[in-house]
Amino acid sequence: MNRRTTNLALAGSVAAAIAMASLPANAADMSKDMEKCYGVAMAGHNDCKAAFQGATCAGSQKADYDGRYFKLVAKGTCTTMKTPNGMGSLTPVTQKM
Repeated sequence: MNRRTTNLALAGSVAAAIAMASLPANAADMSKDMEKCYGVAMAGHNDCKAAFQGATCAGSQKADYDGRYFKLVAKGTCTTMKTPNGMGSLTPVTQKM
């Protein structure tokens, strides 16, 4: 390996370590600090599942701010998020927007 490759590998390792240190210790800790926020995700950036049958998993949202899809956000922040369609919601929209 040359010096540049070594530096890039080291920088990547440090960045990964910092990112991992900032995450909760386990998924249970993470889920209690997060909530599903419907209507705030951009196309292709929703988290797993949707509020209607036939939806696939993460990244399947086709339109921005579709109220049937959720994004995990920090607990207590969802209803303060502004979108072109209004505020984020803790409950899904039943019809396509």
